[in-house]
Amino acid sequence: MTNAFDYATAFSRNIGWVTQAEQATLSHKRVALAGMGGVGGFHLMTLVRLGIQRFHIADLDHFELANWNRQAGATLSSLGQHKAQVLARMAREINPDCEIGVFPEGVTSQNMDAFFAGVDLYIDGLDFFAFGAREAVFQHCADRRIPATTVAPLGLSGALLNFMPGRMNFEQYFQLAGRSDLVKAVHLLVGLAPAMLHLPYLADKTRVDLAAHRGPSTVMACQLCAGIAASEALKILLGRGKVWAAPHGVQFDGYRNKLARTWRPGGNRNPLNRLAIAIARRQLGIK
Repeated sequence: MTNAFDYATAFSRNIGWVTQAEQATLSHKRVALAGMGGVGGFHLMTLVRLGIQRFHIADLDHFELANWNRQAGATLSSLGQHKAQVLARMAREINPDCEIGVFPEGVTSQNMDAFFAGVDLYIDGLDFFAFGAREAVFQHCADRRIPATTVAPLGLSGALLNFMPGRMNFEQYFQLAGRSDLVKAVHLLVGLAPAMLHLPYLADKTRVDLAAHRGPSTVMACQLCAGIAASEALKILLGRGKVWAAPHGVQFDGYRNKLARTWRPGGNRNPLNRLAIAIARRQLGIK
């Protein structure tokens, strides 16, 4: 059946929104994705259908039943299997010509250079609580001038931040260095979505436990995030369209049908974010 695959035909319906020359450009770009769980799997599937063919993907986890509500690769046939390997197989079932470097141990200090070798864009899919890995990955991107995009699945919304070469970087925006994991979690939550569009409809607050590294999730948010991330990828990789870089952010909430654009000069040093962080820490009893 792979002999029947033809790139031009498979992605011909993209033409019109992109030119044939732009589609050819996308086919030669390389995207790195760390995390093949909630958002990461949908990111990969969306980018493959966009016609991107070169990827580095990383995850050290295996599929379990708790992943069923939101993860692209979570099926009975994949139960207990390695996430990155499952997603690589799914990608090749869409495009057998995909070149996919799989990093089954996740992204580490030992493989960071290899993971980012030849990469044109990084899209974040790491677990929310993977603080150390996320800090290291985004710092690597900043040091090597690799565009980096994160779209957080919060409630039924997606919250976008782009970290572009030469602009405000991840640490400058979030201010995580030297803080405890609990404080880092608050800084991430506030920084990712300063508009907090998702908070009013949280139905059971007891399901949010930052200390236990646990929180609720939805498939709607993950799929929204993938569409947003792929749209940003198209603009960044083709060099056309407005790309809002941090400290600008965007959150779209599907439950409330609301769109918020935020601008927080200084990131979490901004007085509005500092106030939100202080309130959250007081409510959660975090010193």
